[in-house]
Amino acid sequence: MRPPAGEPVRAAGALVPSGPDALLAGLDDQQRVAAEALIGPVCMLAGAGTGKTRAITHRIAYGVMTGAYAPNRVMALTFTARAAAELRGRLRQLGAGGVAARTFHAAALSQLNYFWPHVVGGQVPRLLDGKGRLLGHAAESLKLKLDTATLRDLAAEVEWRKVSGLSIEQYAAGISARAQPGRLTADQVVAMQETYERIKDERKQLDFEDVLLAMAGMIEAEPSVALQVREQYRFFVVDEYQDVSPLQHDLLALWLGDRRDLCVVGDASQTIYSFAGARSDYLLEFPKRFEDATVVRLEQNYRSTPAIVATANQLMRGRPGALSLHAAAATAGQREIHPEPSVREYATDMAEARGVAQRIIELIEGGARPEQIAVLYRVNVQAAALETALGEAGVSYQIRGSKRFFDLPEVKQAVMSLRAASVSIVGEPLFKSVSDVLRSLGWSQTAPETRGAVRDRWESLNAIMGLVDQAVPGTTFRQFTDELMERQAGQHEPTVAAVTLATLHSAKGLEWDAVFLIGLSEGLVPISYAGTFEQVDEERRLLYVGITRARRRLLLSWSASGQQQRSPRVRSRFLEEIGIRTARAAGARGA
Repeated sequence: MRPPAGEPVRAAGALVPSGPDALLAGLDDQQRVAAEALIGPVCMLAGAGTGKTRAITHRIAYGVMTGAYAPNRVMALTFTARAAAELRGRLRQLGAGGVAARTFHAAALSQLNYFWPHVVGGQVPRLLDGKGRLLGHAAESLKLKLDTATLRDLAAEVEWRKVSGLSIEQYAAGISARAQPGRLTADQVVAMQETYERIKDERKQLDFEDVLLAMAGMIEAEPSVALQVREQYRFFVVDEYQDVSPLQHDLLALWLGDRRDLCVVGDASQTIYSFAGARSDYLLEFPKRFEDATVVRLEQNYRSTPAIVATANQLMRGRPGALSLHAAAATAGQREIHPEPSVREYATDMAEARGVAQRIIELIEGGARPEQIAVLYRVNVQAAALETALGEAGVSYQIRGSKRFFDLPEVKQAVMSLRAASVSIVGEPLFKSVSDVLRSLGWSQTAPETRGAVRDRWESLNAIMGLVDQAVPGTTFRQFTDELMERQAGQHEPTVAAVTLATLHSAKGLEWDAVFLIGLSEGLVPISYAGTFEQVDEERRLLYVGITRARRRLLLSWSASGQQQRSPRVRSRFLEEIGIRTARAAGARGA
């Protein structure tokens, strides 16, 4: 499924549109309404696969091209460095490269680094890499022996308290409603938080939440800071607005002041971080907050087949804020190429993993590319059986969230070598310049026949080589390495020829031709500790995110028992709701 024809910007090697009309030519009717609403409050309710990123970037570029926006006065905000890098790349292709696209934390930290020496004096306190070590010191101070898992859960509690805008006293007053990390009592959890904050202050350090808190406090307390911040940025766009926390919402309000040029984009059905403080209320209540807001509903899905879209709609039917997605009608030929979603039952987790591996082999032998296949699951431990099964089958895979692409030694070496060569090599075709450097590091146009480390190294170098095909025509070697280093800084990874294994949470924002959703039994989806209606509904939204990652094939499965589980499992209630008939796999490999 592709966006409407006439799009002036191609995915690989885009050209800047020749004028405003050309810029809007490829948008559908609702995307165009959003793009032309440049002034005042705008709310885009954008369902999965409806082209929201394109609507955002075209709206900003249209504002710049028509003169409504000065590029340096626009701030586009999102939640991950990868998403921010993608926004910057698309805006650059559309001729709006001067627009700032950052995460909330990156924007606040940049401002804090600028204002701190003038307002407080001296350098900004050192930023903590993580909370674990300092929480460990707090535990030692309180004579508590805590394992790594408990310290990790305590770090999540600290983050939730801060992004929810609660003081320690306010947190303590409502702590009885929250599950306590490990075997700690409520009093011990409060004492740990108090000690953590005391040690952090004594050491003159800040954590990530402190960056937002400090910047918000500075704007509130110092009129000169507020004036300068608001003078710098006039127009704001916030992507994934359903994930905004109270702290981020308050900081955004301070950045805005009494202005109203705010465009928010989100989908309440993709709110999957409530446990971390995200609130979809801000998105759903935006039209009440701004009664004159332009509200646009993006419901035309360009990603998935009609059958996949229908499955997603069935799961979310009647849920608050749920959008009704529409896909283009499929022809008989399309139905043959893109089969209906399926559900398969296996005897055990290992049988399920081997059955999935066998079906992946069949897809690849049928012409599917490994990088366009993903297996999604609820918890990390489910990856172990998949790794075993895919290893047995000789299928290359990568685990999303494991070692990052740009942290691989061969990639670091390649980036440094390319950068050094780009200083002296000019005038050659880009392909020749890049391929010459990568050949010196072991790359070849033909993949090695062996598997293992040699093949893994080649795949990494080949992924960099693949970026040459995506470069804008006329890109110089130096410009290519500039963009490569920007990708490295933002961890915007290129595609590697391997099947992706990922949790449902980490799959958000991504898409593949074929998606396997495994482990769809009670206790996993929904997870066993989802006891309240709200928690079960979040699990529903998580499954919705998984379903809507699929473009052409959606293959769901579950197993009747785990490796060491005595009591039999029951298939997920969500499978009952979507109403797809279950096929039972006869053997371990599930033909």
